[in-house]
Amino acid sequence: MSLALHLLAVVALGLAAALLRLPPLVGFIAAGFLLGATGVEPLPWLSTVGDLGAALLLFSIGLDLDPRVLGRRVIAGTAAVTMVAITAVTSLVVGLVVLVGGLAVGATEGWGAALLVGFALASSSTIVIMKILEDRDDASALYGRIAVGTSILQDTTSIVLLVAISGTAPSPWALALVLLVPAARAVGWLLRRVQHREVLMLLGITLALMPGYELFELVGLPGTLGALVVGALLAAHPSAGELADSFRPVQELFLVAFFVSIGTAGLPGPGAVVMALVLVALLPLRSAAYTGVLWLMRLRHRSAVLTGLAVASYSELALVVAGVGVGQGVLGPEWLQALSLAVALSFVVASVVNKRASGLVRRVSHALPDHGEDALHPAEAPVDLTGVRAVVFGMGRVGRATYARLLADLTEDTEQATPPAGSGAPAEHRRVPVLGVDSDADKVERLHGLGLNVVEGDATDTDFWARLGSGEVATAVLAMSEPGANLEVLSWIEHHGFAGEVLAVARFDDEAAQMHARGVNAVVNLYDGVGEALAEAAHARRPGAASRPPLSAAG
Repeated sequence: MSLALHLLAVVALGLAAALLRLPPLVGFIAAGFLLGATGVEPLPWLSTVGDLGAALLLFSIGLDLDPRVLGRRVIAGTAAVTMVAITAVTSLVVGLVVLVGGLAVGATEGWGAALLVGFALASSSTIVIMKILEDRDDASALYGRIAVGTSILQDTTSIVLLVAISGTAPSPWALALVLLVPAARAVGWLLRRVQHREVLMLLGITLALMPGYELFELVGLPGTLGALVVGALLAAHPSAGELADSFRPVQELFLVAFFVSIGTAGLPGPGAVVMALVLVALLPLRSAAYTGVLWLMRLRHRSAVLTGLAVASYSELALVVAGVGVGQGVLGPEWLQALSLAVALSFVVASVVNKRASGLVRRVSHALPDHGEDALHPAEAPVDLTGVRAVVFGMGRVGRATYARLLADLTEDTEQATPPAGSGAPAEHRRVPVLGVDSDADKVERLHGLGLNVVEGDATDTDFWARLGSGEVATAVLAMSEPGANLEVLSWIEHHGFAGEVLAVARFDDEAAQMHARGVNAVVNLYDGVGEALAEAAHARRPGAASRPPLSAAG
């Protein structure tokens, strides 16, 4: 009977949220509070399944994680500054409300307890951030990478705090976890030989929950951290994206249990309710802190504001920290209920606000001073296409080989056709008629050092296309190695009405078939001839390209 009531509440309130045009997770959280308030007997396995859902999500985040990205100043710097600022403000408010205002929330005494609460609430929910980004299809956007990266760094800091206040050190066997690094190579060998999707799904779930979650729990470390680490160790594998997609339906189902379990901590007392509302009232300051820091780092208004909105939720790790704090006598027992309500409400607020992000972006952008185009962060700076006749998306081995061949061909064409005097064509653009695009900042810097004309940008990101200036691009080469990425870029090219020729790399036969069906001029299988074949295709089609009407890539 209890299971039936849980299913009825989840389905009914999930549908109600959808009808009200709210994210389904709002309905799931509401179902948890309703079930807890009406005294329905809790399902003993609900919390466990929810934890497994969180582990699968963090494993999938790890599969898309580049450790070098976390070390960049825009992510590491933002994570550090905002964590200090949010901890200070939250601790001050909590201390004043409890110690000065006399609000009764358990037996908390001293500013040390207030500091613990402030630190626990300084990080954002990676789960909610990913749900928001997936709904917008912005997981690869610059602001999305910043939001997820800062959240991961802050959650890692919270885990360190958790270990510190728990009073129990990890097992000495935790040092043996370094063996996961060579083990990841063996798993990579296995991934290359898995042909069936259902086997890939089971393998992904097993990797997330066994060497990830369970192994870390066994040596006294949080299992969610283990799932993230194991995913990150496999991130460089070519099948990482396909592996993450294989178990996504199971992950989504398990996350329903996670959101329902958030609301089952029981009905909070009056003091806990007031404290939760005070903490929710601080959410705008949280968003403002991120927006301000990213504006100072010279990001566009849109990127800064969207990041601030995406992180407008407290992390579920705050509940774990609070539970340990209560167990150690640092916090009073009602704090767990207060923080459960505050975290749940922050999930609701973040989900609702991000559904209406465009209006907020416009209003806040008008209040922020403008950056000059020359002062913008390199990843946000405009891309000038004047004089560029070919763009290569993806500067891996295939992209670099194609870039070199196109550069030789187009430079030769330019030298043979002398521009008329006074044409206004800048000499530097006549010398570099090919532009490379890659999302790896380190690679872009390295290629710049070699003299290549390359810009940092993610062609699957909406904002990248807004950065493009006008130009006369006649050829687009899709040489990205990530599964599905070339098809995404093709969609953007079609959206902007590009009428030139399109040459593309495909990793799978079905991907190549889709490209042919959508009118791609030449498709080369990544494993058939690699860069030389694509370069030959580009060279062979060069005479025909001139007859096609070139179009501004910005549309």
